[in-house]
Amino acid sequence: MKIGQGTEELTEEKWQAILLNDANYNQQFFYAVKSTGIFCKPSCKSRPPKKENVLIFKHAEEALTAHFRPCKRCKPTGDRLPDQEWVVQIKNYIDQNYTDKLTLEILADVCHGSPYHLHRTFKRITGVTPVEYIQQIRVNTARNYLIHSKKTIAEIALLVGLPNTPYFITLFKKKNGLTPVEYRNKEVGKK
Repeated sequence: MKIGQGTEELTEEKWQAILLNDANYNQQFFYAVKSTGIFCKPSCKSRPPKKENVLIFKHAEEALTAHFRPCKRCKPTGDRLPDQEWVVQIKNYIDQNYTDKLTLEILADVCHGSPYHLHRTFKRITGVTPVEYIQQIRVNTARNYLIHSKKTIAEIALLVGLPNTPYFITLFKKKNGLTPVEYRNKEVGKK
């Protein structure tokens, strides 16, 4: 689904209301964050978004129509976001940002929940922890680089979000049974 446009202008007053989590503005507008696909009340205690990612809506229904999901923390529609949808939201964020440093605290903040609840819900729905999911994406991407590029192991480690090369090698071997060099030699030898 493609995310739509806001219906109101982001004025400095509204921006300040978002930054200050001002509940006095809760009945006046909702804000959505393009990078997460979530919309909130101005009083939401989540991490402040980047201003360029914010869209303003007069009504929650407009944000829903523009394909934004309600925040799990502030519940702007009054309804609780189903866990399945929340996990899809978390996975989408991880898929787009796996090269960044991602901790449970960061994911919980970005996806508007608590670290404990996020971890427990993610594992219940997917069968793996968020950390295991992030590691698998990084290792799968590294495999692709190893087969289809001439980049060094250290360069690949950086590209997949693991700047510590020895850790990258250890993780890769744990997930594949081979070091990155062994994997590359085996796969390139098949061609």
